[in-house]
Amino acid sequence: MKSEMSGARVGVFALACVMLIASGCASRPANPDDPLESYNRAVFSFNEGADRAVIRPMARVYDAVTPKPVQTGVGNFFSNLGDIWIGLNNVLQGKVADGLSDWMRFAVNTTLGVAGLLDVASEMKLPKHDEDLGQTLGTWGFGEGAYFVVPLMGPRTVRDTLALPLDLKGDNVWTIDHVSTRNVLTGVRFVHQRARLLSVERTLDEGALDKYAFTRDFYLQQRRYKVHDGNVPVEYEDYDALPENGSTKDGEAVPQ
Repeated sequence: MKSEMSGARVGVFALACVMLIASGCASRPANPDDPLESYNRAVFSFNEGADRAVIRPMARVYDAVTPKPVQTGVGNFFSNLGDIWIGLNNVLQGKVADGLSDWMRFAVNTTLGVAGLLDVASEMKLPKHDEDLGQTLGTWGFGEGAYFVVPLMGPRTVRDTLALPLDLKGDNVWTIDHVSTRNVLTGVRFVHQRARLLSVERTLDEGALDKYAFTRDFYLQQRRYKVHDGNVPVEYEDYDALPENGSTKDGEAVPQ
């Protein structure tokens, strides 16, 4: 009897070991870019819930009731305000000509473009840039650090998260002293930016096997492209390209 019981225990133990090994082989390997994945997935789920419950419905209403020309004007207005901080970061990165061009854009669009509602500067062949302090720190040699999801604000890296307070300080909307005006403009900009992503969210929801991994990989790819002005170092051609993460590099933009 004891021999039979011992044999049964050995059999159960062996079966458990086989199941453990099999589950280990089937699990996805850790992504070196995302050592905080457990935390990030939790915050990503929270952000998704907030988006479904509040932000996305507001964006849909805005998109439905706001005429396209008005939406264009809203986008131009906030884009124009951003050119001052963008210009400063270009100068800090050593791209002085681009910085002066950004400030010229602001001057032209603020005056001839009716407070920035019209993008006259682009018609004058003054290119639009996209720079922030995180990119500037990258230019200065600061490593990006781990991928990090900020509550309600979406994907970042540790470097970009540390730069975020100063980016907000350089934001001409966040620094408005009149509280109600600042809150209204911040809300309108947030909803407008979310509405711009409505056209791609269905593709993302239906096409990504793992929406979190897709968002992470897409963000990191685009972020590195911006930080290095299109000349992405070969060191980044790593894990993100593997099929195990269930994502693709194709697409436009993803909700943040």
